[in-house]
Amino acid sequence: MCGAPKLHPRALAWGRGTDQPAGDTMQRDDLSRAPTQLTTPRLDLHAPRPEFGPLFVESLNLSLPGLTYIGWAQKVRSTDWGTTFMAHGVELIAACDCLIYYAFERTSGTYVGRVDLHSWDFEAPRCEVGYVGDARSAGRGLMREAVLACVDIAFSLGAARVQALSEAGNSRALHFAEHALKFTREGVLRNFERDAQGRLGSQVMFAAYNSAVA
Repeated sequence: MCGAPKLHPRALAWGRGTDQPAGDTMQRDDLSRAPTQLTTPRLDLHAPRPEFGPLFVESLNLSLPGLTYIGWAQKVRSTDWGTTFMAHGVELIAACDCLIYYAFERTSGTYVGRVDLHSWDFEAPRCEVGYVGDARSAGRGLMREAVLACVDIAFSLGAARVQALSEAGNSRALHFAEHALKFTREGVLRNFERDAQGRLGSQVMFAAYNSAVA
């Protein structure tokens, strides 16, 4: 039965695990084996906590000019909104709908960004990764480090692929997925979905593949 994520010592360190045979189908409950905390060479990543709300909102509001492609990042948000957002994240994790991590620089405790693994297809098995970085931490490779750590967790749980969708006009996101994350650019999904402004647009599909899958 799915519930709160359990701490899984073998997955705490940055790197690919071997917990689930890669390429087999997964079960929703498999997400409950994900750790609530990850560590990378420079970061600590944590599952949502109420105290992260104000930090997330501050970062979101300061980073708004670069977040025009994200639906819930179209206006200044309040601390109350941040509290509700965190609580909703906890609910999603408890229901094994997704995994969410908030990244902090270890030496300073500075908030770096948010990464989530969502849209799971447990039959394939695959998921999609989403990420929103703090503009103040840009250019140092910290979000790359955070995202790749989360991709490794998805693979350790049994995912055969982790995909990322970026709007065709979002040049920064396209560059990040292809050149920083080294995801494979698979193609363009034309007239795929509406953007944050309600306009029908195209998405570029990127993916990383679990090397343990033959």
